[in-house]
Amino acid sequence: MILTLIGTVVIEGAICLGYSTWGKKPVGSIFITSIFANMITQSLLWALLNLFFQQYITTLLIAEFLIWLIESALLYGLRSNQLNIREALGLSFFMNASSFGIGWFLPI
Repeated sequence: MILTLIGTVVIEGAICLGYSTWGKKPVGSIFITSIFANMITQSLLWALLNLFFQQYITTLLIAEFLIWLIESALLYGLRSNQLNIREALGLSFFMNASSFGIGWFLPI
């Protein structure tokens, strides 16, 4: 679980840094929010996958959808991030699609 958290933070953190720099948004605030959000959502993901391991793919897809919404809400909800809801949804989607896509092919 720790390895997947680290991998997710690295991938999604890089996207946060790039987005924040490109969009002239607060880099530190968005990056810290991403780390905090991932600590919560990775725990949720692993708990759900362990509870519903026989429906792994279904559980994974539902959990990823919930993770996208939770992380979007956290990115949007923290005013110091200076993100509107559309930006938060888009950033969270890109972060999670990237880490999911890369993670799908890793033997973790």
